[in-house]
Amino acid sequence: MKSSDTLWQRRPLGADARLRRWLLDRGSLTQRIQQRSQRFRVELLAVKSASANRDENRLAGIRVRTRCKVREVALHSDGVAVVFAHSVAALRELKGRWRLLLTLGTRPLGAALFADPRVARQPLRFRRVRRGSALYKSACAALDIAPPALWARRSLFVLRGSRLLVTEVFLPAILALAP
Repeated sequence: MKSSDTLWQRRPLGADARLRRWLLDRGSLTQRIQQRSQRFRVELLAVKSASANRDENRLAGIRVRTRCKVREVALHSDGVAVVFAHSVAALRELKGRWRLLLTLGTRPLGAALFADPRVARQPLRFRRVRRGSALYKSACAALDIAPPALWARRSLFVLRGSRLLVTEVFLPAILALAP
C-alpha cells in the first residue's frame, strides 16, 4: 500500500484539460471564482477542534492525534457550490497571523493569505479523492449526486515557521465557470 504522502502528486495526471487550468493556477482561487461570478459567497460548514487527516500530519508538521483547528467551507458561485475547502493547523500554530482561522467566519481565507507578502506558499500537490476518504465525504455532503471521484489540490502556507495546510476539492460545477 502506498504511503499517504505518495498519494498526492506533483501534477494532476489524467485531469480534464478544463479542470487542469483550475488545478494548476497558483493565484488566489477565491479571487478567480469571484471574477467569474455575479454573486460569490463563502459558506462556513465547520470550525472545530479535531485531529488532522492521516495524510496531513507529516506535511503540516503535526504529530498524530495532536489537536488541530479545522475549518471547512464551500465556495459558491451564483448560488452553486464549486469548491470545498479544508484548512488545518495545529492548535499551537494559532498565534499571531494564523489566529485568523478562528475568526474568519464567512470571509475567504484566500484573501487573507494572498494579502500578506510574508506568507510563503509551498508547491501545489494533487490527488483524485474517492469514496471512502474523509475528504471526499466532507466535500460531497453538499452535492445532490456524488461523482465517483473529485480532484483536489493542497498546499502548505508558511509564516515565520508556522504552518497552515489548505486543501481545495473541486466540485463538478466548477466546470461551468470560464477557466
